[in-house]
Amino acid sequence: MEVQSDQKWMDNGPSRNAKWWYSTFHTVTAMIGAGVLSLPNAMAYLGWGPGISVLFISWCLTLNTMWQLIQLHECVPGTRFDRYLDLGRHAFGPKLGPWIVLPQQLVVQVGCDVVYMVTGGQCLKKFMEIACTDCRQIKQSYWILVFGAIHFFLSQLPNFNSVAVVSLAAAVMSLSYSTIAWLACLTRGRIDNVSYAYKRTNSTEFMFRIFNALGQISFAFAGHAVALEIQATIPSTPEKPSRIPMWHGAIGAYFVNAICYFPVAVIGYWAFGQAVDDNVLMALERPAWLIAAANLMVFVHVVGSYQIYAMPIFDLVERTVTTRWNIPSGLPLRLVARSAYVALTLFFGVTFPFFGDLLGFFGGFGFAPTAYFLPCIMWLRIKKPRRFSINWFVNWASICIGVCIMLASTIGGLRNIVADASSYSFYT
Repeated sequence: MEVQSDQKWMDNGPSRNAKWWYSTFHTVTAMIGAGVLSLPNAMAYLGWGPGISVLFISWCLTLNTMWQLIQLHECVPGTRFDRYLDLGRHAFGPKLGPWIVLPQQLVVQVGCDVVYMVTGGQCLKKFMEIACTDCRQIKQSYWILVFGAIHFFLSQLPNFNSVAVVSLAAAVMSLSYSTIAWLACLTRGRIDNVSYAYKRTNSTEFMFRIFNALGQISFAFAGHAVALEIQATIPSTPEKPSRIPMWHGAIGAYFVNAICYFPVAVIGYWAFGQAVDDNVLMALERPAWLIAAANLMVFVHVVGSYQIYAMPIFDLVERTVTTRWNIPSGLPLRLVARSAYVALTLFFGVTFPFFGDLLGFFGGFGFAPTAYFLPCIMWLRIKKPRRFSINWFVNWASICIGVCIMLASTIGGLRNIVADASSYSFYT
């Protein structure tokens, strides 16, 4: 018999017929995105040793918290916590839980979608500049508008299962463009007079940029905010609970994550040193056709990633509207609510197109809690491991590291956005 949820998952489509490999490419699409292209830039501020160490520690810690979320999905027999919010209510109580979990999850999901608006526009612009050198150059803001226009249509797809093909294509693209990025850097070789010294800035600026680099790395581990929603699409029985295929899918996703992140970070920094751009693809020009193809692949990937992060928000908004105001669910509600959300993220993407700074800010403020320490806090409250056991120490270490990353990268990212905005001509 199917293990039931404490509340209905979705009213508008099939819910629990996904296979384990669905969780792999959904998680890959959610996790590997714009963040991978900024890792060489983060390395430029952290240096070889600290940069690789922070990346590896983050990979290990977030794999552990992903496992915790998967185990907690059915921690109460007969109940499935289909959303991060549902698990938060169980862990912290019906009143406190939403205030702890929901703001963080919304920051992650909305923040990702804003960053993907910027990334999609950037990559479309770069693709057209390389593919059509004689064409009139169009401002980046217009390309972001083109990217946003696509999502006015895709947002009308009803649920996770309906975007499976888009998500699979996005996952394939993420592996492809990551491979192209580090292979192109390796083929190009090191630039003349490459320097691996820390970027030259005054001491205050340097500190804030290091803070921002920590946020960029935490942004690269972003799949936790939608992990429970992905697991909710997998069928579960007492003989084969959903945590088994979901964990298989997560292992596959983290393997793909490793073969994307570490080569891009290390080889991109090796090739450009402190001169690397905040998006490593922007610094590559040859071979032109390959770099154009990579930018197009990034565009396809962030199209899928946008939808993966938007779907839980669509579900939340539509459930809230139908419950509180008795507005019937269906196409009219979907058309208005989802179009309004796309328009909102499009507005912020056009207004604040600071790729690296946005990664740092959202990586710290939203991703560090949902990926590094909120799962650990919920694990301690629900599972209550023995004090001073290895499990207890690992969770508290992850909480301390996550809180430090959150505070540092949020401050650094926000400060850099303010600094860059002061010299930026808006809507140009």
